This record gives sequence, structure tokens and C-alpha cells, in this order.
Amino acid sequence: MSPVANAYLKPERLHQMEPFYPLRVLVCEGCLLVQLEEFESPEEIFSDYAYFSSYSSSWVDHCRRYVEMAVERFSLGGGSHVVEIASNDGYLLQWFGERGVPVLGVEPAANVAETAREKGVETVVEFFGRETAAKLAAGRQADLLIGNNVLAHVPDLNDFVAGMKALLAPGGTITMEFPHLLHLIEQGEWDTIYHEHFSYFSWTTAKRVFEHHGLRLYDVDELPTHGGSLRIYGCHADEDFEQTAATAGLERREAEAGIDRMETYDAFERRVREHRWDIVEFVLAEKRRGASIAAYGAAAKGNTLLNYTGIGRDILDYVADLNPVKQGRFLPGTHVPVVSPDRIAETKPDLVLILPWNLRDEIAEQLSYVRDWGGRLAVPAPEVRVLE
Repeated sequence: MSPVANAYLKPERLHQMEPFYPLRVLVCEGCLLVQLEEFESPEEIFSDYAYFSSYSSSWVDHCRRYVEMAVERFSLGGGSHVVEIASNDGYLLQWFGERGVPVLGVEPAANVAETAREKGVETVVEFFGRETAAKLAAGRQADLLIGNNVLAHVPDLNDFVAGMKALLAPGGTITMEFPHLLHLIEQGEWDTIYHEHFSYFSWTTAKRVFEHHGLRLYDVDELPTHGGSLRIYGCHADEDFEQTAATAGLERREAEAGIDRMETYDAFERRVREHRWDIVEFVLAEKRRGASIAAYGAAAKGNTLLNYTGIGRDILDYVADLNPVKQGRFLPGTHVPVVSPDRIAETKPDLVLILPWNLRDEIAEQLSYVRDWGGRLAVPAPEVRVLE
């Protein structure tokens, strides 16, 4: 049982009833889609959102490099039209704007969309699907249609992909990035499972979904982001984009890894339970020897980890985060207070747990000063490790 991972609490809500829901992962034996049950509506989860992409400098730099690649590969210019679904705070589209490429963001969270508009990124506040796509396509279809880390957030997957089909211009390309299910299983990245992510994709399943809606995936990049992601390239099924060898190679690797066998998922569940106790034993040993422990990064994945392991305010003094929207609030379920990173230098904890392990190197560099008083940095996932 777990709360919604991004439902950060204001102080006045600490003594009110907090909803918890089963966090149970299901696998379809037919299409192999790994998915969660839907308990909260997208409107409830995303309408007032606490995640702003621009607070990760490494992620923003990743997106800048993507824009450089896309402009060259797809010959984008002043006559092109780029649309990003779930465009957040303009973290990516701003780079197209600097190059004079017309853009439009589609973002359901009004508070986040307002930040994008302040950057000069035109943004409509809508949930994306067939209906929104039809309205947007009546103005102009997209030569490049982008979706980064949004496919997993969609409860009605067929409505979403059908909308992309409608909005994509003839000769246009869709690129989408999402964490790769194969990495999640092989690297034990179970803390990326939370209610906000309705689905978890392999290449094999993504290909089936897109084909069902008259779209063809013709290329794929394997990326290091979020612990191992895929960037897929899609087009209308009747377009003549060349199919790359990378697609066949990845599909073969997934089959060899057992993505299509139920015992693969059973074995993963057993590993998750073992890892849970590794984390608990590590932090309890630290507390027993008198260490003060703080955490860094009020990330959704951290909330899954803390709630599943039962690590709360009796273990953690606080969690520091750069995002001012989260500061002054409390983590869902565990009620650990979220504070400014300045608190770390003030209180000098003996151990700081880096919860967003996908940003481990970036954060470890930011927190290098912790060693000045003999403090240590550690990541609890995907494996428990003290950083040297």
C-alpha cells in the first residue's frame, strides 16, 4: 500500500486522512504490457503538479543535445512545426525556440505550463488524446511530435497513441523517450514503479501499440537517462523511412532476456523483496551506531522506496530538494519534511542518502562538501552503495 508518489503534503494536511492504494504490477500475457491498476484519475494526479524538469541541469543538457540532433536530422527550420506532449516547464522546447523553430507545448498541469509561458514557450493546458489532437491538427499537424517520459503516465494508452497518429503530419516523425523495462528488471530499478506510471514498456510492446494505430517504429536509441531509457522514432505505417538494424537487434535481445516469459517477472519480484531488506539493514545499522541521516532529492522514486521499506521520520531527519515548490511540504506517506539544500551545511549529517539515483553523479558533485566534516554519501538503489 502506497500513497500517490507526487502528492506532497502541506503542513495543515499532516493530521488528515491520507489515501493509500495498492502498488501492484500486472503483466498482460497477450501483449506483454506491464501496467498498474488505475486508482487516481490523471486530473487528480497532474492538474497541480510538483515536478519541474528544469531543476535537473543534466536533464536539461540532455534535451539541448537532442534538439541539436533533431534540427539537423529532420532539417527543421522556420517553416517547421514542433509539438511536445507533456512539455512541462518548457525545458526542451526553449532550445527549438532559440533556433527559430516554431513550437507548441501541450501540458495538463496549469501551474507548470505557466512557467513555460514565462519562458516564451507557447503552451496549451490540455490532457492529450484523440480529442485534443483533432483540435490541434485543425490548425497544423506536427512535423516533429515529441513525448519525453509521458507514455508511461497515460492510463488510456490507445486514445493517446491514436491522438499522435492524428496530429503527425505526412512525412513527420514521432520521438518518444521512456525508461526501458528491460533495464528496470535487469538493474533492479523497482523504485521507478509508482501510481503516476500506469505502464512500463519494452521495445516489443511499444512496437505493438504503435502498429495497432497505423504507426511504424523505424529506429531506436538506447540512452543512459533514468537508469536506461529508449528513444523510439515513429512514422506513419506507409512512409518509406528506412528500418534500422538497431530495432531488430533490440527485439532479439529482449526475447533472449525473457521479456515474453512470466517467470522473468516472478524472479524480479523475489529480487525486489531481498533488496528491500538490504536497504533496511543498512540504515538500521547506521542509526544503531548513532549516525544522523538525511536524504537528498524529494523524488517520486524515493517516495516509492521509503514507503516500501518503511523508512520515515524515525530514520531520516529531512530530505533536501532544490525545487522551491516542494520545500516546506512533507513527503507522502512518510511525512519527512522537505527543506532547502542549505540545511545540509547547517546540520552536517553523518550520512546523506541520494534518492534520485539516476542523477547520482550530478548530485554527488553538488554535495561534495559533505566530506568536509567527515560525512558520507550513499545511494540505496538500484543497490545499496556508499560513494567514495
